[in-house]
Amino acid sequence: MAVPSHARGYDDFAGTAGRTTADSTPDWLYPPTAPAGAPNIVVVLVDDMGFSDIAPFGSEIDTPTLSRLAAAGLRLTNFHTTPLCSPSRAALLTGVNSHRAGFGFVANADPGYPGLRLELADDVLTLPEILRANGYATYAVGKWHLVRDATLHPAAPRDSWPTHRGFDRYYGSLEGLNSFYHPNQLVSDSSPVNIEEYPEGYYLTDDYTDRAISYLKDLRAHDATKPFFLYFAHTAMHGPLQAKPDDQAKYQGRYQEGWDRLRQTRFAAQLAQGLFPEGTQQKPRNTEPGYEAQEWDSLTPEQQSRFERYMEVYAGMVDSIDQSLGRIVETLEQFGELDNTIIVFTSDNGGTAEGGPEGTRTYFAQFAQVDEPDFERDVPHDDELIGTAKLGVHYPRGWGQASNTPFRFYKGQTFAGGVRVPFVLSWPKGLPRNGSDDGVRQEYVYITDLTPTLLELAGLQIPTVRNGLPAKDFDGVSAVEVLRDTAAVSEHVEQYSEMTGHRGFYRDGWKLLALYEPERGIDNPRWQLFDVRTDPTELHDLSEQLPDKVAELAAAWDEAAWHNTVFPLVTRQDLARRRPEESRFADPVRILPGTPTLERYRSQRLIAYRDFTITVTLAGYRRGDEGVLVAHGDTLGGYHLYAEHGHLIFGYNGYGNYATVDAGEIPDGATTLTVTATVRPHLRWDFTITIDAHDPTHLTDQVQLVGMSPWTGISVGLDARGPVSWQLHDRHGVYRYTGDLRAVEYRPGTIGVSEDDQRALDSEAELIAE
Repeated sequence: MAVPSHARGYDDFAGTAGRTTADSTPDWLYPPTAPAGAPNIVVVLVDDMGFSDIAPFGSEIDTPTLSRLAAAGLRLTNFHTTPLCSPSRAALLTGVNSHRAGFGFVANADPGYPGLRLELADDVLTLPEILRANGYATYAVGKWHLVRDATLHPAAPRDSWPTHRGFDRYYGSLEGLNSFYHPNQLVSDSSPVNIEEYPEGYYLTDDYTDRAISYLKDLRAHDATKPFFLYFAHTAMHGPLQAKPDDQAKYQGRYQEGWDRLRQTRFAAQLAQGLFPEGTQQKPRNTEPGYEAQEWDSLTPEQQSRFERYMEVYAGMVDSIDQSLGRIVETLEQFGELDNTIIVFTSDNGGTAEGGPEGTRTYFAQFAQVDEPDFERDVPHDDELIGTAKLGVHYPRGWGQASNTPFRFYKGQTFAGGVRVPFVLSWPKGLPRNGSDDGVRQEYVYITDLTPTLLELAGLQIPTVRNGLPAKDFDGVSAVEVLRDTAAVSEHVEQYSEMTGHRGFYRDGWKLLALYEPERGIDNPRWQLFDVRTDPTELHDLSEQLPDKVAELAAAWDEAAWHNTVFPLVTRQDLARRRPEESRFADPVRILPGTPTLERYRSQRLIAYRDFTITVTLAGYRRGDEGVLVAHGDTLGGYHLYAEHGHLIFGYNGYGNYATVDAGEIPDGATTLTVTATVRPHLRWDFTITIDAHDPTHLTDQVQLVGMSPWTGISVGLDARGPVSWQLHDRHGVYRYTGDLRAVEYRPGTIGVSEDDQRALDSEAELIAE
């Protein structure tokens, strides 16, 4: 019988519906399936790794897995990315230029302009969304960094979180950096993981790898044929640098030669491997003011000894990443699927100079612009602790220069050192090498090309709609022909770049580049011109000889900037601008025992640049009660209030300088403990501690924790995750309070920033942007 005209719900039913199943025929809806033989896809994205840090690109570091993949696969030596992490991640996952995707800078603030929304828009498709719609399982592990600070907390909208942008499962850190021993927050799928204490031997890279392999094994136990996409975005090599003891020990004594000779050695290896055309030159070292690297032989023996340790740690971290990839490859071999898996390995940008000329043992102190001669940006510590959980370190920029061999400059700049990174691709079944192909490709390929390239290799079409909205078209182009044919010419013929005032434009082998110079203003670049076909290391500026070419490419940059929502150009101070609604993060809060660690940004806003009062309420102190009452921060900077041996102690970790004050014996029955912070000039705090409002005790003239510090949020009743004081942690661990703690209340006061302090904060914004 026919379905009556007034019936509802049968329009899309392909079977027949009668009054009973006896006179009906069933039909089933099926999820999309991938094309037969569709390859698995694994994209491994590392953080802040320079061009020369793996063996297939000239390194001495032991990376056997990458060497194996490169030996059978392809190396792209002219692969370009953006100069910073979030923009590169957005471009990679969307195929859309970073500003047009909303990521003209790192995803933390929101200056309020189209190219700087710093979250993925509704009309931007992602690679995992496309793959999932075509029958792929999609997994993300590791660093995300595509959400603003204001949407990191568990009550925030999750529109830009991984599982809302195409991934079936996610495990990792939404942040841009983290501790490798005590991450401040991890997320599983769409929920923060409530971790109080990390187990002995915990290491973030291993945790990521364990979870990735678990996802893949779980899939294969339930579906033997469904292809998968694994996006493995390492937090390494981003600072603070920390390596497992065995990995660090493997490179002990290896870097006594220093960065100048290492740079020469790596460049010679690159030339021997055929990574650059004959005649390519290398500048001995960066000499531009603010970017210069010291001559290694000019350093004191003490400096050399300490600086070597930084690089030993870094090498151990690179080694660890290769070990991680080796475990993924081993898993694929166990499945019998290595030959039909596309594996891509690359970095989000070049090596960094953020450690400054001499490196640091106190990571966040580098960004605190306290204008005082006695402020220590590198608080002395035992060099044996470098690379361990007890310090947050970063190497001197001389090692960053070596990382970027043979290029100039670093992460953050549009010159090659910031944007040319290693790229290895392996797909034995689909891209086999013949005997005459050495696997080296020197054609220009940009990071937006990766998504259209992978889709073409997988035989998938590019959608034009996302959630009913017309989707932004790709800016990237497929590089499949370049991969398949040694004689193919790249179809990506021009590309703009812009980051914090640094600019660049590529067209048909020409590069126009400019460093941002604050004294010239944000829109007055001093252009340099390079023919990168004959000068890939950008050493010979042709701008004076070819002014017409400069004018042509400068006009093209301007047009591309308007076409990609680069304008308005935003000063570095404006990059820290927040939405007005974020003022609510400084509203008072009452935290009850058992509340998971408060998220970092919410915690920071309660104290940033302002007076504040912490009130701890007890049911009544009893002799013998002890433990941490409240803690905020970790080894990189923070403070805590705790009871030990009947006394109330306030401890303050000012970027590695730890001070305590004993507020005296806690009387039986005490109910109210307070810490009051008062802002003082030069970004300092004075602290007053009282017990039941009696007999105040003071800790004065402590440098404020600003910028991204304290890194770990507020915990009540214990010092969770990373400890504020290792001395206390070594005695008691997380030191749970044993008494009856009722609540901890934060009451933020007024912001107190003088004109001098504001100038320091502007300088801090400059440094963080750089």
